[in-house]
Amino acid sequence: MASAAYPSAPDGSALEGQRLRYAAAGGVVVDGGRVLLLDRPSRGEVRLPKGHIEPDESSADAALRETAEESGYGDLRIEADLGNQLVSFEYEGQRYLRDERYYLMALTGAGRVRRSRKDERQFEPVWVPLAEAEEALTYEAEREWMRRARAALAGPSDRERDRGEPTEHGSTTRS
Repeated sequence: MASAAYPSAPDGSALEGQRLRYAAAGGVVVDGGRVLLLDRPSRGEVRLPKGHIEPDESSADAALRETAEESGYGDLRIEADLGNQLVSFEYEGQRYLRDERYYLMALTGAGRVRRSRKDERQFEPVWVPLAEAEEALTYEAEREWMRRARAALAGPSDRERDRGEPTEHGSTTRS
């Protein structure tokens, strides 16, 4: 992520002016008519799973890894790329610019993975009805991912399908 224009921070992220910039990936996990969210009681937040993309790791691999690590659900399959967005925020006096990429995921089985103690302390996985998930999320950027996931689940409009027009997420549909 660092370039000649933006020097590298100790963790490999890039410094842009006073902002720390890094890439993250996550998933909107759907199982039937419900969505997996993470309750984070210590901060009063309800979030989607996501985390840093490691060096030499694809965003899809990072999304699957981070979603499994934070939620404990390991049987996941990517259904669609929901695109990316830049999210600017401040945390503990530091300004951040996070380049996020999210994927629509399906839960494909009951397989669980061991969560770290840190993730177990921070996050409580909860299943919420699809119709209520957007409103349950704390942050607008994550509500946008939920809207994109619902649009992907609905499929392209008839007009987009018939004309091969780009969808709102940048992919092109063709019959």
